[in-house]
Amino acid sequence: MKIALGCDHRGAVATQALITHLKADGHEIELVCDMNGSMSDYPDSAYAACSRVSRGESERAILICGTGIGMCIAANKIRGIRAALATDELSAQLSRTHNDANVLCLSADLLGATLVKRIVDTWVRTPFDGGRHLRRLHKIEAIERGEDPSNLRA
Repeated sequence: MKIALGCDHRGAVATQALITHLKADGHEIELVCDMNGSMSDYPDSAYAACSRVSRGESERAILICGTGIGMCIAANKIRGIRAALATDELSAQLSRTHNDANVLCLSADLLGATLVKRIVDTWVRTPFDGGRHLRRLHKIEAIERGEDPSNLRA
């Protein structure tokens, strides 16, 4: 899978470990951030990674900042992005099966390296269930177009 990977300065160490882990699992990584340790702003990396997903240049993206919250907020401003903050394997799994999340946001400060890898592995390997969840994705798309989602019918 082609994955865009972005972080701010607080997520650099976790991101570096994740690059190695994902490449070892056979994924193609597109790093969209500067990993030199200098101060950086999470919206820049969120925009760069999510724009790649929105344009179809990457299948998914993973974003890491101090809490993961800022990345998630910024990512969800981009059309076509369904970013989810995951703090454990269950939230990662449900973000895929129920929400077809195409962006995973993680906390560098609150999650250890082992848990980050388990969350990422779960998220990458979990398919979208479709079914009744597809109707809800169509409603999210309606919201992106500025439409009232309650006007959509099954």
